[in-house]
Amino acid sequence: MKNLGFTPLEFLKNLIGEKYKNGKALTGFTIIELLVAVTVLVLATSLILPGFNFFQRQSALDAAGQEIVSALRLAQNQTLASEGASSFGVYFDNDKFTVFKGTSFYPSSPDNNIHPLNPSLTISAANLNGNNFIVFDRLTGNAPNYGYIKIEQVSDSTKNKTIFVYSDGVVSSSSYTPSDSPRQKDSRRVEFTYNQNTQNASTLRLYFPSANVTEDINFQNYLNAGKTEFDWSGAVSVSGSDQKIKIHTLSLTLTNAVFCVHRDRRYNSQDLNIFLDDQNLLNYSPTGTTTKGTSILVGEPILQ
Repeated sequence: MKNLGFTPLEFLKNLIGEKYKNGKALTGFTIIELLVAVTVLVLATSLILPGFNFFQRQSALDAAGQEIVSALRLAQNQTLASEGASSFGVYFDNDKFTVFKGTSFYPSSPDNNIHPLNPSLTISAANLNGNNFIVFDRLTGNAPNYGYIKIEQVSDSTKNKTIFVYSDGVVSSSSYTPSDSPRQKDSRRVEFTYNQNTQNASTLRLYFPSANVTEDINFQNYLNAGKTEFDWSGAVSVSGSDQKIKIHTLSLTLTNAVFCVHRDRRYNSQDLNIFLDDQNLLNYSPTGTTTKGTSILVGEPILQ
């Protein structure tokens, strides 16, 4: 090959306008230095970027989990404070969750407080006793439809977080097993089965024998639209003291109903007989002793 008087590398240097004197560049970097610098930058970016993306996704997952825990506790606190004389709950969709007022969720309600999820996340499961929402009990803060909510990354379902809601109202991002051993079961919450169709029942009667006080409640007014759920709570003034009671159904069908009665002795000092139409369902003594009503359609009461 004919000697051109310069090497290929010198040709490239001259091509990009570099001037050399005594074998050294007067200005700028050599092309090799530029290539090395670019290569190092690309390698550094390829190493750092995945870690940064992982950190972002994990932070979003942790933040969403904490936001759901906070929303559940807010709904529970609002319920216990009886804001607007109402219960509060949380409804879960795949891409959002909503704090709502009342015992049922209505998407168009102006009271709804909607929390959209980060687009990188989804609520993959909301297993709450067969429902995808939870409502807290007004007197106790308990969660009748307890269970768990699971959120996960859309791109990687193995990256997830589970929030647990327990029957006693405890909300936690870690699992624990509630124990009955330190808790004395009493008449604060009593369940019983009434083997009769109650969907067309007329009057729920609360009778306080010692004071001869009767409170009649229109049963139909507290049924849901499908007549599959009854829910009433209130206070009855007896001998100058409010007796605070909640009565609702855990199930209600054409053949029977499972009732749950909440009567906390902190707010109840009077004896009480509960009737549905002419059937005596349940009786309480002033100290809270609970006995089955006289109706043959009523099962044995179970203390919770």
